[in-house]
Parts: sequence; structure tokens; C-alpha cells
Amino acid sequence: MFKVLTYNNIATTGLERFPRERYEVASEIQHPDAILLRSYDLHGVEIPATLKAVGRAGAGVNNIPVAEYTRRGIPVFNAPGANANAVKELVIAGMLLAARRICSAWHYARTLEGDDKVLHTQVEKGKKQFAGFELAGKTLAVLGLGAIGVKVANAAMDLGMEVVGYDPQLTVESAWQLSSLAKRAGSIDELIARADLVTLHVPLNEHTRHVINAARLDHMQRGAVLLNFSREKVVDEAAVLSALDAGQLGAYVCDFPTRRLLDHPGVVALPHLGASTAEAEDNCAVMVADQIRDFLENGNIRNAVNLPEVVMPRTAGARLCVINENVPNMVGQITGALADANLNILDLMNKSRDDVAYTLVDLNSAVPETTLDRIRAIAGVLSARLI
Repeated sequence: MFKVLTYNNIATTGLERFPRERYEVASEIQHPDAILLRSYDLHGVEIPATLKAVGRAGAGVNNIPVAEYTRRGIPVFNAPGANANAVKELVIAGMLLAARRICSAWHYARTLEGDDKVLHTQVEKGKKQFAGFELAGKTLAVLGLGAIGVKVANAAMDLGMEVVGYDPQLTVESAWQLSSLAKRAGSIDELIARADLVTLHVPLNEHTRHVINAARLDHMQRGAVLLNFSREKVVDEAAVLSALDAGQLGAYVCDFPTRRLLDHPGVVALPHLGASTAEAEDNCAVMVADQIRDFLENGNIRNAVNLPEVVMPRTAGARLCVINENVPNMVGQITGALADANLNILDLMNKSRDDVAYTLVDLNSAVPETTLDRIRAIAGVLSARLI
């Protein structure tokens, strides 16, 4: 019986992926094999000795101390792309909000007083201050062409926009999905200099923190619109407010409200709605639940942020799963221990990612506990278990 500890409210459709006869799933549970969460902050939370996997029902993992889990040999799964359509639709809505100044106009209309005749006069008099622009024919710069960025780019082209993209880590899968009409920029500076609107779809890391700063804002076309439905800190907030005050930036639309942003008339700040749809929550929960189950039952790894993707069909017999530091002779030491126990290897797969490697070994029979202890004792082995 596997035990899964849940934080936050995980969509029922995801929890139902765990068969009740094989899994115990609860928000209060002792000695869990896996943790499933959304936005709960795991920093500072004690890691159970029994824990084998963590699953984030979403894309970002900033609320998880990934490095610490990696040192313990625990994969951290996420659900990239599962909320992509929800975010895409919100980005398109954000572009429309900015282009037509809808929020300011709506607030103006709500504050009007008087009967219909008076209202009509006020509307005709006041509407000029909310004149906007059409998206068709405008250029959208997309920074980050992952699952969300590609969907945004394609949707923008469907609206008649010109699209320029930049992503030095563009995958083959994303490239196949991106419309051939999209143009490519050679750098971030080249990307934003050509655009009427700029949308950000990058993770937050040491390379992307404040990727949009004062220098880059000065490099944008005067009056351009900036959209951030990525992560709060990929933008330098103080620089954005200064650019708005100077008229260099026409509007800032984001999903991360702060007091300073909410008090500025040039900002539309939404309450972190990017993935807040029933469909996205279902998709994320199902995706990460399936990944955790496949890892616990078969040792396969899909969409772990800290380990390589390793998927190997099961053969008869037992399966050994070893997570270790990516150093020489690890496979040799593991197979040597198996050979000393007179175990026959039916299949083997080993892959690495940065400083960590993962090895799956199918064997003709179960591994004796003494052999498993010997493998765990190898310098550099982070975790080892038998399925």
C-alpha cells in the first residue's frame, strides 16, 4: 500500500487516478511515499524518511526546495503544459484589456451618475479618453517558447498579429507546434525592440530574474505594452513603474499584484489567475498523479525537474531503481554488486542530467536485502529501492 500526502485542494479527477486498493491518499498521513501539492510552501518542512517522490500540480516549483530533495534522491515532478491553454487565454485577455483600456473604461462607466439621458451625454463625452488600438497588424514579442509561449504565439497570429519569438532553449517538440509564420529574434534586445506588445513566458531562475529591467525597458518601443503571466520577479517592478511614469511603457499587465502596482493607473494586476480554471486544475492533477504512480509502481520518470527522463518497459522479475551522483563507475559498481549476488540483468537503462544520474535495472529475481544495502552504501548513491 502506497501512501500519498496531499497539501492544498487537489482536483478530485487527479486523486481518483490512485486506485484505493493500492493507495492511501489523505491530507494528514504518516510516513508518506509521495507528496502531492499545488502552492503549499515546502521550504523548511521536514522531509519524511519514507518519501520517494514529490508532485507539483502545476508548472513552477519555486515553493519546493528542489536542491534538498535532489540530495535525498527524491524526484520532483511537475505538470508542464497542463495549464497552458488557461494561461494562453488569460494572456490574450490581458492584451485586449490593455489595447482597449477596458479596466479604466469599465471603472469610469461604473462611477457615472444620473438618469439614462445624463449617462448618454457623459458616455459620449468621456469615451475619447479611452481610445485604444486593435491587435491585428501589431507585433507581439514572445520571450519563452515553451508550452504556453507557443500557444500564445499561435493564438496571436490567429488574431492577425505579427509574432516574433526568442528562446535559446527551444525544444524540438515546441518547434513542431509553433506556426511557421512566427519570426525568430537573435537576442532578447532584438526581440523587444521590434514589438508593440511583449509577453513573458520564462521560469524564474538566476538567468531570468529581472530579465526585464530598466535598460531593456528603455530598449522597447515607446508606449509598448508589457505582459507578465510568468513569474513576478522576472520583471524589475521599480523599473516598470518608472517606465510607466515616463511614458516609455504604455501599460503593464500582470498576474502578481503588489501595493505599488495596484496604486498605479497604468497597471492591470490580476490576482494570480493564470491556471485558475477547473480544466487546468484537472489537467495538472491528472498529469502529476499519473507521473507519481508510474514512478512508484514502475520506477519510470517523466517530467521531473531534477532528474533525467527515463522510461523503460517492464520485463519479468524485479526492478532496481538507483538515483546517484553523476560520477564515473557508478553503473560498474552497481552491476558488480548484482553480479556478486549471482543476479542476471534482463534490461538496463542509465541516463544523467547535470550532476545526477538515474539507473533502472530489470533482474531475473529479487535483490537480497544485503545486496540492496551494499548498493545504498556506494559513495554517491542517493537512493535505491526495489520494485
